[in-house]
Amino acid sequence: MNILVTNDDGIYSPGLRMLYSFVKDLGRVYVVAPETPKSASGLGITLHKPLRISKMELEGVQAYATSGTPSDTVYLAALEIVDRIDLVLSGINVGDNTSLQVILSSGTIGAAMQAALLGIPAFAFSVDVNEPEELLEDPALILAIRNVAKTAVKFVAEFGMPKGVDVISLNFPRRFRPGAVVKLAPAAKVKFSQRVDKRRDPRGGIYYWLYGELVKAEPGTDVYIVHEEGDIALTPLSLNMNVLGSRQEADGAALQKLVELLNGSIA
Repeated sequence: MNILVTNDDGIYSPGLRMLYSFVKDLGRVYVVAPETPKSASGLGITLHKPLRISKMELEGVQAYATSGTPSDTVYLAALEIVDRIDLVLSGINVGDNTSLQVILSSGTIGAAMQAALLGIPAFAFSVDVNEPEELLEDPALILAIRNVAKTAVKFVAEFGMPKGVDVISLNFPRRFRPGAVVKLAPAAKVKFSQRVDKRRDPRGGIYYWLYGELVKAEPGTDVYIVHEEGDIALTPLSLNMNVLGSRQEADGAALQKLVELLNGSIA
């Protein structure tokens, strides 16, 4: 199995190194990631300037840093660097990617979605932390992510992606509490109420900061499961945003089987 590991936090993110180390023995693993952080870039691709690829060493193996977005890295990897990609793993992202509001702007999810557009199964891994260093502070959380990632790859290798599902987003809490479980969850519609902070610089010019304030999470959604319950949210996503026309129903039995296997891996 040829596995592509990518992210939106950049080639030097500890989350990228962790994800690679978790799955490096499960196939031929390639690392291709943006050379600098590209958070909130969504599915954006670079059309009006050239892209460059630099080879470097990461975890003792050859990796590739690109000048583009997470979506660019998927195209460059699939069309230039790797002959065939069987699975894309995006992350581990600094910050959770819960709610449709965040999913639609996330570079981590964007890379996974671009893979799905190419017909490649994809998983996105995100953690509710604020700084990269926080990913390294909880050994129990690291072990849980490791076991979930390895089990997810083995599931796809054996059974394929569940029918009707293009991308699976996994969101982990800030700390892994004893008894935490993986729960199948839809994405909440919103996570933040948007705000604009108007300020004035030392020269008198006006500038703005966009930010958001957390809204009350709806029970059963990915936001509630991660932020209120401290559990792991598994959110299956589909590229089909059409209201009109037919749509393939997700294979609920396969998704439930995946959840059961993931919970068995962290029990």
